[in-house]
Amino acid sequence: MERQPRRGHRTLQRLGAPLTAKLRIDEETKLRIDDKPKLRIGEEAKLRIGEEAKLRIDGIAKRYGSVVALEPVSLEVRAGELLTILGPSGSGKTTLLQVICGLVEPDGGRLFIDGHDRTAMPVHQRDIGLVFQNYALFPHLTVGENIGFPLKMRGRPAAEVRERVAAALEMVQLGHLGGRFPRELSGGQQQRVALARCFVYQPAIILRDEPLGALDRQLREHMQIEIKKLHRETGATIVYVTHDQEEALALSDRICLMNHARIEQVGTPQEIYAHPRTAFTAGFIGTSTLLRGVVEGDALVTPQGSFALPAERLEGKAALVIRPEHLRLGVGENTIAGVVAETVYAGAETRLLFDLADGTTAVLRLPTGMAAPAIGTAVQAHWATDAAVLVPL
Repeated sequence: MERQPRRGHRTLQRLGAPLTAKLRIDEETKLRIDDKPKLRIGEEAKLRIGEEAKLRIDGIAKRYGSVVALEPVSLEVRAGELLTILGPSGSGKTTLLQVICGLVEPDGGRLFIDGHDRTAMPVHQRDIGLVFQNYALFPHLTVGENIGFPLKMRGRPAAEVRERVAAALEMVQLGHLGGRFPRELSGGQQQRVALARCFVYQPAIILRDEPLGALDRQLREHMQIEIKKLHRETGATIVYVTHDQEEALALSDRICLMNHARIEQVGTPQEIYAHPRTAFTAGFIGTSTLLRGVVEGDALVTPQGSFALPAERLEGKAALVIRPEHLRLGVGENTIAGVVAETVYAGAETRLLFDLADGTTAVLRLPTGMAAPAIGTAVQAHWATDAAVLVPL
């Protein structure tokens, strides 16, 4: 039986005609997807992260009057890579994303996709898919129609549209919901529909602007697993924007950390966490104890005492970065003393916060099963020299 439009649906259908006409891509700019492989379900894509740059940003900059939104930045995203652009509000990450997809024109620099200069190319010709935080699903179209929309706009045959939509629905495990409308789905299901709509036509690059920001913690963690699985199965090149450090660590092949409109550090999650290059990186990614001082010979002289330097060698003002898992209660190679200020129980671990004489707060992870000292208790903690990282100030 033919599906009857719901109440108010006919009006939206009439609105859909001019919308479709307005969004239709001209024949001369129609993206070629004939030669792209069909979506495959249940097997990992053979494409792995390549050394060649799928996206290359060379000195891109943007200003709004006297406000610097983006310092000249350079960055490469490899084919098949999931790179996360991470940073606090106002760091320039969204501006960089908008420049990549063509929504904002840069004041300087060049942008290359697959080795071709796309700096001045209009947004609809860049072969880039964008997943918004609010999903941007068409309310008058079913799940299947939403997913098939990019293919219809590119003039694909009806049989191919049906085939690819069915494959995309199965990929995000929504094969049984193709006939529903967005309002009839949960937030997590709408997120998966937005993902499927982007994956279905296999753009050169997929951009995602804080797509999990509106979800609760449990659903967000579930969707992180889904995104990693989809990325692994499709081999897509994804640029992912977020301000959530845990999300970046969980999802990324590499992280591009931004601060004050410039790139602070680029590296794998393990590199950025274990080997931060700046005090900002150490403080923004994970939790750290920072002991600030001045390098004198083979030691860092701080208000808490002099401490041996790790392998890094710097001059002048610097700070030792010690992660909570590297601090131990008691006296050892390098020792600090303080007073317990707070304990934080997080299920899998308990963290002890204690204040040093100069007001610095140190953080250590207590061994499993160990009782936490009472607040106000005087404690000492130590770390191995090579466990710390020296960063400039």
